[in-house]
Amino acid sequence: MPGHMETLTEYMVHARTAKLPAEAALKGKHHILDTLAAIVSGAALPPGQIALKYAQAQGGTEEAQVITTPFLTTAVNAAMANAFLAHSDETDDSHAASGTHPGCSIVPAALAMAERGNVSGERLLNAVVLGYDLCARTMFSLGERYMLEEERGISSHSMGGLFGSMAAAGACIDVSADQLRYLISYTAQQAAGIPTWARDTDHIEKAFDFAGMPARSAVQSAMFVDAGFTGVWDVFEGSRNFFKSFSPSPNPDEIIAELGSRYEVVNTNIKKHCVGSPIQAAADALGHILEAHPTRPDDVASIKVTLPVGGAATVNNREMPNISLQHMMAVFLMDGSISFATAHDMERFNDPVTVALRAQVELLGDNALVTPESPRQGIVELQTKGGESYRDHVVAVRGTRENPMTTEEVESKARDLLAPALGADKADRLLKAIGNLESMGSARELRELLRP
Repeated sequence: MPGHMETLTEYMVHARTAKLPAEAALKGKHHILDTLAAIVSGAALPPGQIALKYAQAQGGTEEAQVITTPFLTTAVNAAMANAFLAHSDETDDSHAASGTHPGCSIVPAALAMAERGNVSGERLLNAVVLGYDLCARTMFSLGERYMLEEERGISSHSMGGLFGSMAAAGACIDVSADQLRYLISYTAQQAAGIPTWARDTDHIEKAFDFAGMPARSAVQSAMFVDAGFTGVWDVFEGSRNFFKSFSPSPNPDEIIAELGSRYEVVNTNIKKHCVGSPIQAAADALGHILEAHPTRPDDVASIKVTLPVGGAATVNNREMPNISLQHMMAVFLMDGSISFATAHDMERFNDPVTVALRAQVELLGDNALVTPESPRQGIVELQTKGGESYRDHVVAVRGTRENPMTTEEVESKARDLLAPALGADKADRLLKAIGNLESMGSARELRELLRP
């Protein structure tokens, strides 16, 4: 019976050119588009601006584009910079079960290597879908996420993103199954990341921990192997292997479980609103209330929001607009929606009218809202000055596996993020190109569409 390494690497060779099921292909394109939109919008934010400046100062062989610029650099530098941009804020996707943000590292790593190798759009799509599979399965194979973080000090976001990016980068180079064993080993040696990212109020190191570091290290591993580097044959097996090094109770079978039949990109969430994940349910609920019962801000007496305890702590009156629950509820009340621009408007964040309105928002934590099927539920209760009371309980957040966004909704969100930087015409052309990715002859065709 083949071992984990043999099964996995043989599948990785197969997956780079296999025909994807329709659902996995469509979701893959959704997540590529969503991540590209996060990259383009992230270029205007402080983490993105620093990353752009850093990348352009490095120079390097012209292999891949630093998105939003005409600048070409090495695949390693481009992947890292673009990943920084992708997680410059909280716009990118998330995989709740594994505790990861897959797209922000996987898509930049795949795109950089796809440009370097001049591979087709279909192969880029396959690489990204494979990356999501390995991102989630790596964390499942290591065991209970919260035990890993609290007792072992391991960041699921860094670890999962690293192995997902490795698989995506490796799918864009023509190497054998034996060489992919070395790729996995070099990746395992670069495994890093601790949960102190939660203390980063500037979101700059966090962008590195979640995205820039995993993408950089994965592409570096792929470059090594493509250049002929050899390494350890069986890093997932035997004594002192990867799983034993990072977990006291690993589940190694999870690394290959249902490969080819369960596609984790289908189980990954896209954020409808450009705000932190714990706010999504509350924004959905308030939107439902306002749609059914239009209410002016000056008619509101109070709003009570109940979220899971951990999520409530993350978004309680935070110092950044897009992860402050109270501020985002106030903005939604005033505008009837949340756009990328309003979620990042510091002037409005300090506006006395908005400050007064968010003072009417009470946030409570209740872990009864945490279930394995729906870990990020939310309840909003709105009380008007006239005495009316409205309540909405969101169990399945829009954009999750249980309540997925349509292609039109994904494109609408992407257009809001892309058009201010690229222009409306180019944004629409990019949407069309991603929708027809299988017919794209070379991933390099995206370069012109990803710069103003």
